[in-house]
Amino acid sequence: MELTDWLLTPGERGNSATRLDSRRPGGAAWSRGNLVRPLVHGATYFPELLGAIRAQRAGDLLLFTDWRGDPDERLDGPGSEVGRVLSEAAERGVIVKGLVWRSHLDRFQFSEAENRHLGEEIEAAGGECLLDMRVRPGGSHHQKFVVLRHPDRPERDVAFIGGIDLCHNRHDDAAHRGDPQSLAIAAAYGPHPPWHDIQLAVRGPAVGDIEAGFRERWNDPAPLTRSPLVRLRELAHGEDTRADPLPPQSPDPAPRGPHTLQVLRTYPNRLLRGYDFAPDGERSIARGYRKALRRARALIYLEDQYLWSPRVVECFAEALSAHPGLRLIAVIPSFPEQAGRITLPMNLIGRITALDRLRRAGGGRVAVYGLENHAGTPVYVHAKVCVIDDVWAAVGSDNINLRSWTHDSEITCAVLDETTDPREPRDPGGLGDGARGFARDLRLELSREHLDMETPRTPDAPDPLCDPRTAFDTFAETAAALDSWHTQGRQGPRPPGRLRTYRPPTLSPLTKTLCTPLNRLFIDPDGRPFGLRRRNEY
Repeated sequence: MELTDWLLTPGERGNSATRLDSRRPGGAAWSRGNLVRPLVHGATYFPELLGAIRAQRAGDLLLFTDWRGDPDERLDGPGSEVGRVLSEAAERGVIVKGLVWRSHLDRFQFSEAENRHLGEEIEAAGGECLLDMRVRPGGSHHQKFVVLRHPDRPERDVAFIGGIDLCHNRHDDAAHRGDPQSLAIAAAYGPHPPWHDIQLAVRGPAVGDIEAGFRERWNDPAPLTRSPLVRLRELAHGEDTRADPLPPQSPDPAPRGPHTLQVLRTYPNRLLRGYDFAPDGERSIARGYRKALRRARALIYLEDQYLWSPRVVECFAEALSAHPGLRLIAVIPSFPEQAGRITLPMNLIGRITALDRLRRAGGGRVAVYGLENHAGTPVYVHAKVCVIDDVWAAVGSDNINLRSWTHDSEITCAVLDETTDPREPRDPGGLGDGARGFARDLRLELSREHLDMETPRTPDAPDPLCDPRTAFDTFAETAAALDSWHTQGRQGPRPPGRLRTYRPPTLSPLTKTLCTPLNRLFIDPDGRPFGLRRRNEY
């Protein structure tokens, strides 16, 4: 397998100002020798994060970014509240630095107060947490990662990166009963919304790449906000608005495993003055997906919070049209999180048009599902996962939409495993790349949960789900059985599985006409320069 067949070269990133592709001799655009583990669900991630933070001591470094941070969210029971854990680390002498999105006003159902309170708690303990509003109008910092460095114990270095925020709703497990510390979303999800999500634990040289990305944002000389009103609020609350210097970056951790990892990002094209490290923005997530999709031949497996925007799914549709044996499975929320009279159709219009484009390209080779728990409550899918032909896997903060690919700040990890998987089919894509252990195991772990299937007793045991066609058909059969059970009044034993066939609702022509511009302006804005927009390039 040639890494350049799947991963971006330095010139293909489209951002010559970043340090990410100049950190290593020869300008390698990725790092080899990493050990990457998926942590499916907050109930898996949070306790591991807690243990790693509590093992840090004076002089160690803790860096984190977040979209929303609730200081009272418990990582693992009473006494493990996020704000308390981070503050205790700072009090022990750990160097704690955070970048949290400032957020829009709470009256618009955002998290301005919560993010500010988390920052205040950390600052009072001796750490530093900045509220960062260096985004386009209506945009956000959506990156979610934690980097832990240990100068005198580099074997402990780790980065946690993916889609899980340090906030309410995220502490759920595979049973999907929801987080006891819940925030209300659409009524269909109940008082404790079941939540499906994923984070990666990364060890090895890539920890240095993720840290370098944090440092670029931290050291950006631009003010945290351009808004005069926000600056007045900063003064009124006595907020910290200047980033103190970070200690010099330690050498990258030693190799730990067989995984090659490339950090991909989105930064928008900001008006007037761009980012110091991305003057015209960066859209390497979009570029990375588009390059990998050109090699898709057998199965694209997606889990995504949104999956909307026909302009974004065009590259998926092109792959489906070009290769008649290619199939696509997508797992998405059955209902948007917003269910207002205006916000619901504003959210739905992008998905309806995107799925229509995919189905015109792939017909019956495109299958889209929602999830429910065993009580019949829909599960909110917040995961951001893509696996192509059991070779290339991506997990991060980005969703399949224009906002994530062009407008907000995002970060994702594309992972290629140097070890091939011995189970049949050994080369599902037929291009000689061979199925790879990490990508295949990730797809199978997620699939088995949705299908209520047990893990084989031995890692190398034959598994019918390894075959893309069998997996595609098994998803369809499982969903059809559960759909039928519901249609017949839930009589008799509930069939196994959590999959429900997703059927897009119908919107009237008038609703589509009224909501399409609102969707493009507020829900799924485009952060590209105008020339790229016209050509639909990234």
